[in-house]
Amino acid sequence: MPDIAPVFLSLGVLACLMLLAGLLWPQGGWVARTRQRRAITARVLREDALKHICKTEASGRRPTLQSVAGSLQLKPERAAGLLREMEQQGLVSYSSGDLQLTASGRSAGLHIIRAHRLWECYLADQTGLREGEWHARAERREHLMTPAEADALATQLGNPTHDPHGDPIPTSDGVLEPDAGQPLAALKVGEPALLLHIEDEPENLYAQLVAAGLRVGMQVRMLEKNPQQVRFLANGEEHLLAPILAHQIEVLPEPEPEPDEVAENLAGFVPGQRVSVLGLARSCRGPERRRLLDLGFVAGTTVEVAMLSPSGEPTAYRLRNTLIALHRQQAKLVMVKPATEVAS
Repeated sequence: MPDIAPVFLSLGVLACLMLLAGLLWPQGGWVARTRQRRAITARVLREDALKHICKTEASGRRPTLQSVAGSLQLKPERAAGLLREMEQQGLVSYSSGDLQLTASGRSAGLHIIRAHRLWECYLADQTGLREGEWHARAERREHLMTPAEADALATQLGNPTHDPHGDPIPTSDGVLEPDAGQPLAALKVGEPALLLHIEDEPENLYAQLVAAGLRVGMQVRMLEKNPQQVRFLANGEEHLLAPILAHQIEVLPEPEPEPDEVAENLAGFVPGQRVSVLGLARSCRGPERRRLLDLGFVAGTTVEVAMLSPSGEPTAYRLRNTLIALHRQQAKLVMVKPATEVAS
């Protein structure tokens, strides 16, 4: 019987060599892939830190080691190491005793903010994705977009100045407008305002505001506020928020509208009433906006509330000799006036 041990030995050596090749192959080996993942993770952390510092400075606050650690969910010692690396790379400086961006660090940070907010505009206006998905998807995309790609996307979208949450979009030459709003709770009781911004971080608080139906562009009026709650109207509907949620909303106080400027939404009317469309709410975006326009809900169109379904949803509306059914949430996006109040 021939000795097969050398054969097994050769096969074992070959298997070991193949394993080593898979681990150490310069382009696609495990070691190379691990190094690549680590490099990407490090770059993402740097860019997230730059984004945080840029946004903190734009809001008039002072970025610190603790704020960077909290924003990136890092231990303070890990955040300190990250900032030391960024200082060595010329992205941040402690020269004055405060954490500050260098010119190159600010440019890089503003690009990430610009890419994020432009991508949110794209998701809101060009896709059917739910609002709660925009932020997380933009968080991933912002690290992949080059400045040239961001400029091309801005052109495609018509160069928007603000994202769907009301945040200003940095220009291609690095200009970021300061926040123009004030906290919702700063409104006086009875004071009217425009809902200007809804903070989309942290995600769990943002999700609660979206679920409550609050959108940028709504007309709000403060009804009551105390340390336990904030009660206000948004597009005519009452909302009650805990202070921590109200802090996520910024508004722009507006003068009391003239009587002929007051608009209501279509959902507030009952069968038999006729209204004239003033336009769609600013909070109506993307496919939903295009669908309502395609159905004929354009400024100047007369609409009759025809009938309610037995269950109360949807409601049938007659416009241009056509019956169209809308659910209440859709009807709230159509801003109208009673037809008798509209000049002929």
